[in-house]
Amino acid sequence: MSSTPINKPSALQADKTAAAMSSNLPEDISLSKWEDSGFEWSGQVAPRSFERLDAILTTEHEQSNLQLKADLYRHNNVLHLSFTLTGEVWLTCQRCLQPVAIDLTDDYDIALLDNESQVRLVGEEQDYLLLDEIITEPAPERLLPFKKLIEDEILLKTPMAPKHDDCEMSVEQFGDIPEEEESENPFAALASLKGKL
Repeated sequence: MSSTPINKPSALQADKTAAAMSSNLPEDISLSKWEDSGFEWSGQVAPRSFERLDAILTTEHEQSNLQLKADLYRHNNVLHLSFTLTGEVWLTCQRCLQPVAIDLTDDYDIALLDNESQVRLVGEEQDYLLLDEIITEPAPERLLPFKKLIEDEILLKTPMAPKHDDCEMSVEQFGDIPEEEESENPFAALASLKGKL
């Protein structure tokens, strides 16, 4: 009986993977440290951990964690932040006021440009941001607002007025609606005067 060898990741790779899977989503990434060597992160993220997203989530439905796999890499001398998001969030339908699921599953890729002259290095369809406009920390510690950029893309994907495809508008009536009395035609009085003059 022969045994087939199983390829196991090295202890270093296993530690790196376990750390990325178990740690919280980093707020920032140090570009000084990672922009040349690259940075990867994958794991689960609670939708409520994003402050601006949390403000629009419904409280009527449980929110499941989102799966996130992110990669900071260089291509054609341009820094990119790409990530794959899998999952959905629950918002409030603006018609029936019931929870509605919004699917966020997609691949995202943003070119992070040092200056505007690099625009020619990316395709016309490519989303890009200027690093000078998004980095608030001065050199040498340039911190990329990693979590904020991911939240920005999530918010761009969520509709401003979420609705079910097929639902009725919720209308609540308070009290009785008074029936309008038939108003007298103002010209009827003139018509009756016409014969008397």
